[in-house]
Amino acid sequence: MLRWPEAEGGGVRVREALSVEEGPAAEGADRPSLVQRRKAALRFEIAREAVRLFISQGVTATTGEQIAQAVGVSSRTLWRHFPTKESCVLPLLAAGLDSAVGQLRLWPADMSLLDFFADACGRGGPPPADPAVLDLIRMTSADPALRAVWLQAHDDALPVLAELLARRSGGSPDDLRVRVHAATLNGALRAAAEDFARRYADDPVAPDRAIARCLLDAVRAASEGLPY
Repeated sequence: MLRWPEAEGGGVRVREALSVEEGPAAEGADRPSLVQRRKAALRFEIAREAVRLFISQGVTATTGEQIAQAVGVSSRTLWRHFPTKESCVLPLLAAGLDSAVGQLRLWPADMSLLDFFADACGRGGPPPADPAVLDLIRMTSADPALRAVWLQAHDDALPVLAELLARRSGGSPDDLRVRVHAATLNGALRAAAEDFARRYADDPVAPDRAIARCLLDAVRAASEGLPY
């Protein structure tokens, strides 16, 4: 996925913040409680086992019971966290968006979006992508149920991006212009991840900065608007 090191103060859990059940009072204003952190960790463990099984034996042949058994939890616990076996991978698909949004919160007011991404990538950019997650992204193009989960991750990110852009512009996240801009940025992030996963499907070691180039190319295209 398109991930940077966590921003100072922690990233923004685009999906996890919406999915984890409420626990005891938070330990800090922006810090999840211990119960929430444990549940988030379990959700990521379930996601990784689901991806492993999907890759090794196929999505159709994999059952929710098998995923639960691989993690060491009951089927009841699994279904309490995820409504379908395909949705088990949502935490992994949302993680890259979470990190990207966390970095965008550090976007200086006097810098353009394209310059910000270029500067971030020039300072190291995203670390090497997880091969299992790249396999998962490729699988979303062939499996409709997984595709729906991938699109859901990006749909969940839209209001977060709109709020961020609205604060920057002084507008409202409900303004059509802001929503279009958020959707454009969101689409660029998704297209970059898909392009990188497709381009290096047969290359176990992608060239250095390859993922950063995909991201920059996508953001550059988005910044051009619609030149038709």
